[in-house]
Amino acid sequence: MDRIKIGAVSRNYFNLPLWIAEHQGLFADEGIEPDIHLIEGIAEVDQRLNELDLDIALSVTENVILYREQGSDVTVLAGNVNRLPFSFIARQGINTLAELRGKKIGVSAIESGSSSLIMRLLESEGLHYPADYTLVPCGPIWARWHMLEKGEIDAGLQGAPLNYIALDAGYVDLGDPRQMFPDFQFVSLNSTQRWIARHEALLVRFLRAYIRAHDWFYANRQGSTQIAVDQMGIEASYAGRAWDEYVRDEIFPRDAKASVKSIETLIDVSALIREIPSRATIRAQDYIDHSYLEQARQTLG
Repeated sequence: MDRIKIGAVSRNYFNLPLWIAEHQGLFADEGIEPDIHLIEGIAEVDQRLNELDLDIALSVTENVILYREQGSDVTVLAGNVNRLPFSFIARQGINTLAELRGKKIGVSAIESGSSSLIMRLLESEGLHYPADYTLVPCGPIWARWHMLEKGEIDAGLQGAPLNYIALDAGYVDLGDPRQMFPDFQFVSLNSTQRWIARHEALLVRFLRAYIRAHDWFYANRQGSTQIAVDQMGIEASYAGRAWDEYVRDEIFPRDAKASVKSIETLIDVSALIREIPSRATIRAQDYIDHSYLEQARQTLG
């Protein structure tokens, strides 16, 4: 068995393709022993990937762009969260985006991730950062949820299934950012060209399991729900509602590919908000290498 060190962020539903491939024996079918590391800091995932402390990672796609702008060889190999699975959740007493003036809003990180979305959403209501509200870096969605519960933030994006848990607990839904950004590459499957160059055949085997995991996910509501329950510690009803949303809106890509259109949206939004003029001139295709995914699909038969 060949061991692959895989990074991912926290106990997010985003990780389901990895968990499926592990628990359904899809990695084992390819002679792969997955060593999955769940990491709370979203920046740490990409830092460790760039330092070759991880081989492959499910990580925030904007961090790939940030690292590439600094000369890194991090590359998008496949998709993951190609559409946003979030609701903008606020504490009771806040009922509109305009009422977030002067409030604390939780984000995964200031430099990347959910902060670009928050800035763009609130800009549409005439609220500008940092004059009109405070961004609080919280880490992934579980941390944001716990900080919202404790009153340490007033609002933040919560991904399925935590958005359903929050609404049932009486929190307020301020809107679905997918309405403004129907395609947005939030998380992708990434690696470095340094690792890829030494492990091309192994990568193709990994991607065969990754493709099969997506097929299995779409065909197995009950099984996917149980894996989410086991891995995330949530109730089956919430895991099932997350599966329904992910399938209905194809948040996980059926073909396992990253979306050029979704990465283009990410580049446009982050370039506008972060005032990085050079970012708006680059192409989404510059960050993606689907050649290994295509080899994997062709060899599946």
